[in-house]
Parts: sequence; structure tokens; C-alpha cells
Amino acid sequence: MQCPFCQHTDNRVLESRAAESGRSIRRRRECLRCSRRFTTYERIEQVPITVIKRSGDREVFDHSKLLLGIIRACEKTDVPQPAIESMVDDIEAELQQRPSREISSREIGERVLAHLQSLNEVAYVRFASVYRQFQGITDFVETLNQLKAEGRQADDQVPETGDRTPAFLS
Repeated sequence: MQCPFCQHTDNRVLESRAAESGRSIRRRRECLRCSRRFTTYERIEQVPITVIKRSGDREVFDHSKLLLGIIRACEKTDVPQPAIESMVDDIEAELQQRPSREISSREIGERVLAHLQSLNEVAYVRFASVYRQFQGITDFVETLNQLKAEGRQADDQVPETGDRTPAFLS
């Protein structure tokens, strides 16, 4: 590791600790020539993931683009920012573990919906409306009915704590 101040290559590690939720290692170093200290980060090199868009175009997976889309869906909900960031990290980790380096935008959207469904129903519907390109109220009603049906299946397995179904769906 080269010193950023004098470019000398000999240094010693003073401290090492996990950073970025264990995804990297932060090392505090001291140059053996100039005695100045600097910090380095060691990360696993990720092989880029290619996203195949609906149009057939290909682009490199962009963590921040996915994060921004989910943040928009979660606006004015009770979903905390750390939960959103954790969800995006989890989805990206799932994608990195796949043997294929190409994935369709449809599959990414479905993974996001699966995560959002258990996190917040309003954010789920908002994301679905953009991702699935809703054309009208019928699309919203179909999605809400699907959520309601899946909620009933879950209610059959969990003791009932009260009906949260909107009145217009009953």
C-alpha cells in the first residue's frame, strides 16, 4: 500500500475493523517513512451485473438508481431510511450470488415487490404502479385485491388482530 503523502510503500497497520455492515475492512495505517497516518478500505471486488431492460437495452446495475426508486415508493410512509438501504443491499447481495451476470429488469422489480410487500403495503402499491405501468384504477384495484387475498391467507396462519382492509374493498 502506497502512502498518499510521500508515496513510500512501507507502512504498518495500526487498527483494523469491519465497515459497511461487514462488507469491507477499514484499516488505519502509518507510513514508516513520513509517519503520517491514513485510512484504507478493503472490499471484495464485485463483478458487474448487467440489467436487461424491457426495450432489450443493457446497462450496468446501479445501486443508487434502485435505492432512489424505492425511496420514492416509500415517501410519506413509516418506512425508515435504514430499512430501505438494508433492502437495497439485500437485493444487490441476492443478485451478486446468482451464477448469471445478467438479469432482467422484470426480475429485479419482482424482487423489490417481494421485499416491499412484507415491509409496507402502500410502498408496495406505489412501486407496483410504476413498475407494472398501471393504466388506470382497474390496475390498482386488481393489485389491492391481490394483496387482500394474500393477507387473508396469512391471517389464516396468524391469530387475528383486527381487520385492516380498506372499506372500499370490503
